[in-house]
Amino acid sequence: MAEEQRVQIPMVKLGNQGLQVSKLGFGCMGLSGGYNAPLSDDIGISIIKDAFSKGITFLDTADIYGANANEVMVGKALKQLPRENIQLATKFGIVGMEPTGVVVNGTREYVRACCEASLKRLDVEYIDLYYQHRVDSSVPIEETMGELKKLVDEGKIKYIGLSEASPDTIRRAHAVHPITSLQMEWSLWTRDIEEEIVPLCRELGIGLVPYSPLGRGFFGGKGILESLPENSFLTGHPRFKGENLDKNKNLYTRIENLAGKHGCTPAQLALSWVLHQGDDVVPIPGTTKIKNLDDNIGALRVKLTKEDLKEVSDAVPTDEVAGVRIHDNMYSCTWKFANTPPLKRST
Repeated sequence: MAEEQRVQIPMVKLGNQGLQVSKLGFGCMGLSGGYNAPLSDDIGISIIKDAFSKGITFLDTADIYGANANEVMVGKALKQLPRENIQLATKFGIVGMEPTGVVVNGTREYVRACCEASLKRLDVEYIDLYYQHRVDSSVPIEETMGELKKLVDEGKIKYIGLSEASPDTIRRAHAVHPITSLQMEWSLWTRDIEEEIVPLCRELGIGLVPYSPLGRGFFGGKGILESLPENSFLTGHPRFKGENLDKNKNLYTRIENLAGKHGCTPAQLALSWVLHQGDDVVPIPGTTKIKNLDDNIGALRVKLTKEDLKEVSDAVPTDEVAGVRIHDNMYSCTWKFANTPPLKRST
């Protein structure tokens, strides 16, 4: 990227507990497969380093990505970067996938074992932001949070996050130890958190980290300008299949037309819309291509007025989006099903 084109990525407060991160993060999941074939460690590390050199300091991974391989890759990248200037987020809680759905574990023992294992794979002394990846609806959230609080006290993690948590779970968790950020799917075509969850996070001082801010690549042209790779898990995604995709192409065309008006790409307009949702909103798009990384960073240049934001929102009415936002076998562990049983007090 030419020096005159370089975008300054500001640092922002994520939540009110003291964590500061780059306004744009980098989701590392795709480097280890999922959307495409996994990259070699060398190539993945070079992309992470490139992101850092351009001002992205907030890196997001999880123990389940690439069956642990992603954390190992990120750990190797960190060895070539100034650790103190990186905000490292990782996640625990997804044990694995079965045909019937996602297996989740939120017990105290599992929390601690996962944290120790992640510290080892990442080869770091602490994790900046440690998320419960999915809520275990069989374990009181107070138990899970109690162990996370201990890990904070021990200096193994600095801040606690939740992902796909229900309003009740967020409130109860926050009462045990302040939650710094909530990671949720949020994009032009996935807006279900706006009514209740976003206002709740603002009430409690919790930052918002949207994952899949480009609609799993849809607004970057996935499934439209380029066909999906055979090994992509999107081939079975409801919104990318058959008639649904045909209907959704109209939404892409509308954003493409509006992008022309703003002198940017459709992906930049879609990402800019997310970035404009508030100073407390830090999206974490991922990519395996430097060109797309530069495109994402360029979204920070796109300035949208309130009228522009409404025009962009109106171009993608949620009731016109064809297909649910996630695979059927993963739907049961989304935030709508993330309440947990009450904690039984010992007498």
